[in-house]
Amino acid sequence: MICTSPRSGSTLLCRLLAATGLAGKPGSHFHAPSVQRWLQSFDRPTEGYESDLDAVRAAFDAAITYGTDGTDIFGLRMQRPSFEFFMRQMTAVFPGYARDSERIEAAFGPTLFIQLSRQNKLDQAISYVKATQTGLWHKAPDGTEIERLSEPREPFYDSAEITRQMHTFVGHDAEWSDWFDRQRIEPLNLTYDALSADPTATLARILQCLGLDSNAARKVTLPVAKLADNTNRIWAQRYLAEQDRARATTP
Repeated sequence: MICTSPRSGSTLLCRLLAATGLAGKPGSHFHAPSVQRWLQSFDRPTEGYESDLDAVRAAFDAAITYGTDGTDIFGLRMQRPSFEFFMRQMTAVFPGYARDSERIEAAFGPTLFIQLSRQNKLDQAISYVKATQTGLWHKAPDGTEIERLSEPREPFYDSAEITRQMHTFVGHDAEWSDWFDRQRIEPLNLTYDALSADPTATLARILQCLGLDSNAARKVTLPVAKLADNTNRIWAQRYLAEQDRARATTP
């Protein structure tokens, strides 16, 4: 279970794990706050269940089938904004457990929890703001678009939105850390910088923690390309310069 927030490198990590053919097909299987949309995403019926709990169970079963992808490992990416709704459904289906982590393991088996974060919150916020503006979220190394959520648009600098997203991502990291503490979990901590600098070594480390052949990491090619470009650099420089000027003029 990869516990993260947007623009932290989780798509790269999910695709690396899937490419090994050993570690399932990790993804945001429970991204939308809607059981019906979960079922739709797996091409399962959204009606005809005897109860709401049966619908949730059907969604869990479908996710496991998709997320294992013929392997012994179920891969799940959990973005922090999706987590509360997900856990409400887990609590309804598995009410007899004291902790969230016990419910997760009751549903999916023994779990390796990974905390993936991006330390440079300015870069993370800029990446998020730019993606929402342009509509392009991921592309392949050959330039082919992998994920686009809207028609192409030109990005524009928005310092207020960058600041807002920075605060949001700081909050996400804190919420994950607090949850791990409450659940008495020692997650495998990974960073965006380490993953982007040496994806093969990061992948091998995870495979080893899962009890899988770490040598499989050497056979995997990079599945996604960085979207950061000169625009990202200019925005970061401008934002930092504005912050410096603001501090200089503060009495």
